[in-house]
Amino acid sequence: MTIEELLKDKTIKSKEKTEIISKWIIEKSLPIDELIAFAEKQKDPVKGTCIEAIEYATKQHPEIADENVLNFVTETLTSKAARIKWESAKVIGNIAHLFSTRLKAPIANLLINTKDEGTVVRWSSAFALGEILKLKTEYNKDLLPAIEGISKKEDKKSIQKIYLDALKALKK
Repeated sequence: MTIEELLKDKTIKSKEKTEIISKWIIEKSLPIDELIAFAEKQKDPVKGTCIEAIEYATKQHPEIADENVLNFVTETLTSKAARIKWESAKVIGNIAHLFSTRLKAPIANLLINTKDEGTVVRWSSAFALGEILKLKTEYNKDLLPAIEGISKKEDKKSIQKIYLDALKALKK
């Protein structure tokens, strides 16, 4: 079964499709570059499913991500679709440690998304920025004060907690 056939199959639930695609990525029966090339040409719902599959796979095996994955999800952080933004942010949170010197563009896009009206977008951005902050890189010089300011303005306690946990982890 191809990725197109899988995604068009109405008998398979959306969550199951995501799991199947992520399994293909992990097993390397679907090269991640091939999935990205496919996703780039799709409408937002299918693109969101593809990015969610990458998120699911990188959560278990971050090492499967290469520079192409980082560039793709950095770019998709600027999508209009909330689901694409939040799944992309989660991928960055999963793989940031692999690209600790290449995070300037992802950080810039994530900071923009901290002002998004969608709670899940802000939560996912907080997750990714928190993971980046914990890496203790040169980016922290600018990122630390930005996160301190964002966490004070954030009205959702669950999102504030992510920032505060990351700030506490820095002090260890």
